[in-house]
Amino acid sequence: MRIDRMLAAADRPLFSFEFFPPKSPAGHEALLRTIAELQPLQPGFVSVTYGAMGSNRGQVVELVDQIRNQLGIEAMAHLSCTGHTREEIAQVLERLAAAGIENVLALRGDPPKGETFKPAPGGFAHASDLATFIRTRWPFCLGGAAYPEMHPDAPDAETDLRNLGAKVRAGANFLVTQLFFDNADYFAFVERARAAGIAVPILPGIMPMADAAQIRRIAGMCGARIPEILERRLAGADGDADAAFAIGVEWALAQCRGLLRDGAPGVHFYTLNKSPATRHILSALRTG
Repeated sequence: MRIDRMLAAADRPLFSFEFFPPKSPAGHEALLRTIAELQPLQPGFVSVTYGAMGSNRGQVVELVDQIRNQLGIEAMAHLSCTGHTREEIAQVLERLAAAGIENVLALRGDPPKGETFKPAPGGFAHASDLATFIRTRWPFCLGGAAYPEMHPDAPDAETDLRNLGAKVRAGANFLVTQLFFDNADYFAFVERARAAGIAVPILPGIMPMADAAQIRRIAGMCGARIPEILERRLAGADGDADAAFAIGVEWALAQCRGLLRDGAPGVHFYTLNKSPATRHILSALRTG
């Protein structure tokens, strides 16, 4: 089912999970088991990310095919411009369509570490260009990425918002935000987006923390601010994995409850390919 139709028809919050393709066959099977463990929580959809330079695009197609057609969970494939010609992108889109996939997250993609983004010869420079190309031939429901605290490459928030508007005008049916740790950042961003004429649903992205060092690294990469109170709590648990896990679950659960209470249409969980934290949070949300 198309995600935009899920959002339009939903009478309760929509929950979804994001995973990345593993690097080995054993990891692939372990990931399918992880997704199966989350299946009883009835996610609206599961998304599968793209690797650096699109190196794992074949795995993405294989995984979303298995998730939708073997596990029976709606799936969304990430698709980025990075390292691809339009002919290669067209081939991926044809394979997704043949597998019955209806949802694609159209992304610019990240350049290799330490480099600036450069489109491949015959490729696309922006996610809006990719969305425009998809709209010429394929009827996918398109998602787009949004950044409550501004895209790291944007010169300022106003430019970032204009770029987001271009992405929506190019065909994005809904948006999923980058992770954030302060709900005020999300709601302020949604307010600015609505004032700019962006009317599509905006799903907040939440990453339950299981490892303090890892979350600091990821937050630094995507420009997410870690609130001072959370930093202090993480510092107090330094070296204690169980304590850091408990802090992460507690913080994310409080975030999710606040988001849903104040009108967010659902929550998209960045799982880091693990189920315990997400399972605990979503189970708590389901039971009130």
